[in-house]
Order: sequence, then C-alpha cells, then structure tokens
Amino acid sequence: MFRRNKPATEFVADQGNSFDPEKRSDDVPVLEAAMGGQDKYGSTQRSLKSRHIQLIALGGCIGTGLFVGSGATLSLVGPANLVMSFIVMSFLIWSVMNSLAEMTTYLPVQGVSVPYYINRFFEPSLAFASGWNYWYSYSMLVAAEVSAAAVVIEYWTEKVPVAAWITIILAVIIILNVFVVSWYGESEFWFASIKIIAILGLIILGIVLFFGGGPNHDRLGFRYWKNGQAFKPYVVSGDTGKFLAFWTALVRSGFAFILSPELICIAAGESEAPRRNIPKAGSRFIYRLIVFYVLGSLVISVIVSSNDSDLLQAVSSGTSNAGASPFVLGIQRAGIPVLNHIINGVILTSAWSAGNSFLFAASRSLYSLALTGQAPKIFRTCNKKGVPYIAVLFSALLACLVYLSVSAGSGTVFTWFLNLTTISGFVAWITLLMAYLRFRKALIFNNMLDQRPYKTPLQPYTTWAALFMLVIISLTNGFQVFFPGRFSPASFLAAYITLPIFAVLYLGHKIWFRTPFMYPVSKVDIFTGKDEADALEEMDVPPVPRNVFEKIWFWIA
Repeated sequence: MFRRNKPATEFVADQGNSFDPEKRSDDVPVLEAAMGGQDKYGSTQRSLKSRHIQLIALGGCIGTGLFVGSGATLSLVGPANLVMSFIVMSFLIWSVMNSLAEMTTYLPVQGVSVPYYINRFFEPSLAFASGWNYWYSYSMLVAAEVSAAAVVIEYWTEKVPVAAWITIILAVIIILNVFVVSWYGESEFWFASIKIIAILGLIILGIVLFFGGGPNHDRLGFRYWKNGQAFKPYVVSGDTGKFLAFWTALVRSGFAFILSPELICIAAGESEAPRRNIPKAGSRFIYRLIVFYVLGSLVISVIVSSNDSDLLQAVSSGTSNAGASPFVLGIQRAGIPVLNHIINGVILTSAWSAGNSFLFAASRSLYSLALTGQAPKIFRTCNKKGVPYIAVLFSALLACLVYLSVSAGSGTVFTWFLNLTTISGFVAWITLLMAYLRFRKALIFNNMLDQRPYKTPLQPYTTWAALFMLVIISLTNGFQVFFPGRFSPASFLAAYITLPIFAVLYLGHKIWFRTPFMYPVSKVDIFTGKDEADALEEMDVPPVPRNVFEKIWFWIA
C-alpha cells in the first residue's frame, strides 16, 4: 500500500504497481493497478465462457427485488408509478451499462473492477472509497438474498429453523465460489436460464390474463389502473403527493437493478475473448431491461390490484415469500392451481442465484482492491484454479450478518439490507460515471476516441443525464423523514448512513495520503494494458456455426 511518510511527489507504489514519472508530471502521484497477481499470490484465470457471460448479463442479478419487492411498491404508490419508475430506472441503468462496457472492452485486464478504472482515470482516494463501498454493498446483498431465500422456503414448511436454511444456502454459495470459477459460471448459466424462462412465462401469462384467457375467463385489461388507482399519492395529497409517490417508487426500484451492470465488468477479467463477449453482453442489456423489468412491472400492474387485501397484509407483515409476490397473487386471483408453488421455487432460485453472483462480485472487488494496494495483500492470494479464495471467504464472513434475521425477523433485516445497499449502489454508479467522463476526455486529448473497440450511442449526453439524476436521487432518497411526524432515527440512518461512510473513506484516504483532487487529463493513463488487450483480441478466433441450430445458439450465447 502507499506509505504515508512521503509527500505527494514521492509516493511509492507497492509490489505489483508501478509509478512512471515519464507518463505523469512530478506533482501527480499515481498508483497503477497490477495487470494480475504475482507468482507469490497466483492470479485469476480466464475460465468463463461466452455462454456464461451472456447469461450472467441477462439474468445474474435478477432476485427478489423484481419478484417480491415490487409488490410493496405497488401497494404504496399504485401501478402507473411502479411502471414509470422501472422505465426511468431502466434508462439510468442502460446509461451506466454503456459507460462501463466501453471502458471494460477497452481495458479488459485481469483483476478489473470499477474502482480499478476510477483509480486509472480519476484518482486513488475516490477509487479507495468506491472499492470498499462496492465490497460491503455486494457482501450485504449476499446477506439480503440469503435472508430472502430462507424465508421463501418457509412458504412450504416452518418446522425447520431459519438458521438451518441460512446455513445450507450460504454454504452452497460459498462452495460454488471458492474452488473453481467455472463452477460459478456454470451454476449461473443454469440459474439464469431458469429465471429467464420463468419471467418470459409470467409475461405471456400476464398477456393471456389481460385478454381473459384464464380459467375464470375474467378479462382484466387495465382494470386496476382505473378509479383513481393508477397514481396513489404519498405523504401529502394532490399532485404533489402523486409526484412524491413516483419519486419513492423510483428510489425503491433501484434495488431490483442494484450493481448488476458491474457483474459484466468483473467477469471480464476472467472471461475468454472479452472484446467479443463484453460488447455482445452490453448491447443486449437494453433488451433485458425492457423485457424483464419494464414488461414485468407492466404485467404486475395488470394482474393484481394495489389495494389487494392479501398484498397489503403481506407487505404490512413483512412477508418475503411467494405470499408477497404480486405474480403469485395475480395467479391465485385468476384461479390457476399449483402455479404458486412453482413461482415460489423460481423466487428461491432467483434469490440463491443473486446471492451467488453477489458473492462472486464481492470477492473480486476485494481482490481488485488488493491488487491496487488499497486492501491487504493477502486478499490477492489465488488457488491453482485462479480463485481468490481468501477474498471469497472474507466476503462471506460479512454476509454472515444474515443471521441477524434469526432474532430480528427476516422481513425486518431484509428491509435494512435493501435500504443500505440501494443507496450504496447509487453512489457507486455516480463514481463510475465520473470515471467514464475522465476516460472519454483522455481519449479525446490523445486523439484516440475513434479507437474504442466498442462505441455506445448518445455519449456523453446520456452519461451526464444519468449522473445528474443519480446525484439528485441519492440526496433526496429519504425525503419522507423530513415531513412532520415522519422522522425516526432508524429511517434517517437507513436513508443516509452510506453518504457519511463514503465521505469518511474518501476524505480519510485523501488526507492521509495527500492525493490529488483529480488527475490532469494529460496524465490519465489510457495506454497501460491496452497492448495486452489488443493481443488477446488478435488471438481470438470466433466460432463458426456449422448449421442453423448452432447459428441460433451462437447468437444467444
């Protein structure tokens, strides 16, 4: 790590990092990330295949936020606000994905992560704060999804203690992550496949019920959008209350998407042919957003009322299983037997899968921090299969906070994790977009903008728009606590505790190491590692389909 007893002009990088005074001015300290671990520690390996990356991109992080959390939002703000919030949030995530995909395709080095790019293109203190923010957010998301999965099982039986289910689920997730990275890739391929098929099936079912094709032949249409149900006011009455309801839905919808684009970036360092697979995954991300989230929320708004008594009861009691899922309630109202158990199984699979993906992301975030000297070097240690197993185990240790749900109640603990991780995710996306803007400016300065291997539309305008929106959302996410009679210390901390934590990490690192506010654009390093990525691209031989079935399969995966 950096040694503090050096002035800014004499910072010394630790092993695996380099400081090139020819590239940087004498008054700008730079810590450049290693391209991979050294022999002493081992390094990650490119073991994730194209089909793994594509399915991780499509369904890796689809968890309880969509299947269950959307029900609470629907009951609070109404169907129109729910759908609108998913549309707006989809735009923000699409912008984040585009920015990240451009940087990742340009430099898909081993050990890559968002903080790595922030460190390269912006400055070390922001990278330090962002890196630890990513790590604890992903670790808490593991806990959130494991907690939800344990409660989902209780839909079938309550004879087994919740702690036992938590232990089993967490153990399986750790095993899938700690030995061979291909185990993680293969498990996510099948987990994501199940989720995608299920969501597509639910969308088709929603269309059928819309037109009255269910067993009771009740044509739903937009029945639950009528009679003032579409826009429910929140906190205050009138149009102001309706806007506040939309804003609340927008903040809450973030949990369904939170930190999912970064999975593609993190997987890039362990992917074969990243410059072929990352653009493929990035360009299809918009279809995932439209089909899964926008159409999924629209189906929810059609098949179940925001005033449904069972939904309101499930939300008020903190239920996190199929009993709180608007999909299940809509199916029950349509008179379709057995399907509720199938959907509960899908919710369990989704929660388990999301927890699996989040532990992978948490461990790689910690591994990347160690590579850049911003976490203890022991977390760089990899086994023979290229898995940073110490980082996996340490991340799983924080995820053991899920055992709090045994005493505090799973619904309550799940809400804690939801609030904390959603705002942490917004802050992470802000720093990501800031890094992209510096990356783009450095490319322009060096006349290399046209040399990007992957170009996304409407840049940098969508990045600026998303950045502005995310800053406003982060600052106003807990607005309701400032209304008379609504303030509580717990609600205030849940909404804003992430901001001072991030500020302490950032300012503490900056004061301790006396880092620059921001690298001058002329000193931003956009060259180190590019030759390696170019060589890897030249060696790539895309598969050639031998028949129409392979052609379809290669297009999908």
